[in-house]
Amino acid sequence: MTSTLPARLPAAGGVAPVALVSESALRQNAPLALAAGTGSRADDVFAADAWGHGAEWVASVLSDLGMDAAPLDAAVLFGLPGSHARPVLSLRGRALGTKPLLRGEGVSYGYTHRAPLDTTVALVTGGYAQGVVRSLGNAVSVSIDGRRHLIVGRVAMDVCVVDVGDAVVPRGSEVVFFGDPAAGHPSLQEWTDATGLTPAEIVAVVGVRADRRVTA
Repeated sequence: MTSTLPARLPAAGGVAPVALVSESALRQNAPLALAAGTGSRADDVFAADAWGHGAEWVASVLSDLGMDAAPLDAAVLFGLPGSHARPVLSLRGRALGTKPLLRGEGVSYGYTHRAPLDTTVALVTGGYAQGVVRSLGNAVSVSIDGRRHLIVGRVAMDVCVVDVGDAVVPRGSEVVFFGDPAAGHPSLQEWTDATGLTPAEIVAVVGVRADRRVTA
């Protein structure tokens, strides 16, 4: 049995989002990836640090399962959109704080978003340095306590701004950028639609640049 690291998220004052990789999802997907196998080379699975999931960790789980990576379909193994498998990687951040935004006031660089109505916005850990690319601003939503909220304005290097409306979002609240739609999380497919990037391109960057941690 492979060991897991505690799925701790950053402290409320931190600025590093966490890329959680799920061991149970990887184990669940492995036989599906074998059934869908393309006969590709093992390095297709382990390319780009196992598509951002951690090559050493993925290899340890597959070894524990007694499986060879070579015949596995990587997209199914990692549960990417279109594979009908469970996503292995999810990206989580934290709310650093909230502030009122009055009608007509803008947020972030260049004021690409101005509030159509009085509202409240939250500053959230996670920016383009961790794979939350700028084209996601004004285009996709995150989940906070089960409710969807739009990322507004231009994404900064380590943070972004989310319009939380009338929701009460305490400092330190967990923010889900993308994860398992079956659990009510935003889908990675929404990011591919907004950016034009492939799922593999997104998770490879997020997994390497965020604070990656293993959870059961």
